[in-house]
Amino acid sequence: ISNQQRRDKILDRFTQMYSPAIGTDLVMDYLGETGLEAMKGADILKAAPQAYSSSIEYADTLVARRLKGIAQIHLANLGTRIFYCDYGSFDSHANQLGMHANLWTDVSQAVGDFFADLQEHDAADNVIMLMFSEFGRRAHDNGSGTDHGSAGAAFVIGDAVKGGMHGEYPSQKAEDLQQGDMVPNLDFRGLYSTVLEDWLGLDAKPIVKGTYEKPQFI
Repeated sequence: ISNQQRRDKILDRFTQMYSPAIGTDLVMDYLGETGLEAMKGADILKAAPQAYSSSIEYADTLVARRLKGIAQIHLANLGTRIFYCDYGSFDSHANQLGMHANLWTDVSQAVGDFFADLQEHDAADNVIMLMFSEFGRRAHDNGSGTDHGSAGAAFVIGDAVKGGMHGEYPSQKAEDLQQGDMVPNLDFRGLYSTVLEDWLGLDAKPIVKGTYEKPQFI
């Protein structure tokens, strides 16, 4: 059986699954229409890489492949405004020194390739990248690594970004730590608010549930 025949059978099954849901109630209407739209989107996403051409040779790493995929979809002008990918693990409870060096080498190369690709296509001025971790690390090591902490760093990259450090670096003095952790001095929702309002042109308040100090990096 050919790949096309297999794909057609799968899409037919999905259509049979989702079509009966439409017209039963609002929730099922939404689920049914979302499922059918997802199938249409699959066709669009499949075509985007075929129209992509670049002289940039991305590094052969997982994060580089993911960013290349984002570049392909973005450059296809499908209207998508937010892309997301992850990479890790940076959960360095042990062997942090060598582990971090390798991970950051991968990330640095991938980010460089990604923006070089955008610049080649005259698309770098309408993209910013927000890089963050979902948790910080403790101020002091545990022997060969660091355990989960509170405060952490975030990086915003792009031609439109006002470079430099925004905010104050958390104190690492023993008397200023909170149970061994650095104390955050900027709420991450303020960071999101800057991106939402000053870059995407949206009202951040209903999304982050309030108003927070915004770092002025845009």
